[in-house]
Amino acid sequence: MSNMQINAFIGCDNDYKSARTVLYGAPFDGTTSFRPGARFGPDALRRESFGLETYSPYIGKDLSDICATDIGDIDICIGDAATALAQVEETAERLLADGKRPFLLGGEHSVTLGAVRAVAAKYPDLHIVHFDAHADLRDDYLGVKLSHACVLRRCHDILGDGRIFQFGIRSGDRSEFEWGAKHVTTHKFGFDGLEKTLSALGDVPVYFTLDLDVLDPSVFPGTGTPEAGGVTFDELRRASTLVCSRANVVGCDAVELSPHYDISGVSTAVAGKIVREMLIALG
Repeated sequence: MSNMQINAFIGCDNDYKSARTVLYGAPFDGTTSFRPGARFGPDALRRESFGLETYSPYIGKDLSDICATDIGDIDICIGDAATALAQVEETAERLLADGKRPFLLGGEHSVTLGAVRAVAAKYPDLHIVHFDAHADLRDDYLGVKLSHACVLRRCHDILGDGRIFQFGIRSGDRSEFEWGAKHVTTHKFGFDGLEKTLSALGDVPVYFTLDLDVLDPSVFPGTGTPEAGGVTFDELRRASTLVCSRANVVGCDAVELSPHYDISGVSTAVAGKIVREMLIALG
């Protein structure tokens, strides 16, 4: 299924059989349209996570209080998006068949589609909660339909109208916003409406996809397509843990860390702390 890694994300070295949530990495950035490098995100997250404590003073719990494991990066075809997505899908299918909650570490945002295909096959009434700077609703990008710029449009192809809820969106071309107004629910610039959305969703299965560039680049410069005007760390921490604790999250991801654009390591540290909080909230 994967290349087992010596280094797992901090606190996620539990026995696979007993784990409820399973981290797996998809080091792919083959459709990146601006700055490549997200393929190095999963490894950086694991390596730098050891600068964190396993305890969350925000939630008052520890990663040792939950049971999660990290199976490392999958073998992925860097040069072909269709093959790469199929490999992500196959891994997610196996995790779901074993009764696990798949937690994908990207990688560029296109890898989400592979995971959503697998999760939607198991949960036909799946809904998506999507945090991002970008709408990602293009039907194609320069003629390519399997692009990080089209990933939520391809997810809509699977789920249909009224089942995708976007937050933090502050970038997209006119056609994306016009199309999105008819087919998805978009909350621009921040997380207004999130609690109401989660209450309305109730217990339906939810896939939570977090593009870390929803953060302002002053907080998170280490990403391929930085977009000014984003949310703060604490706004994202509160919103992401709210989703993970309130929604019936059956699969999730955190994508678009490109660590070498931030030589200070701060972006990786921020991403790692968000992943820690999500894991504890899920647990």
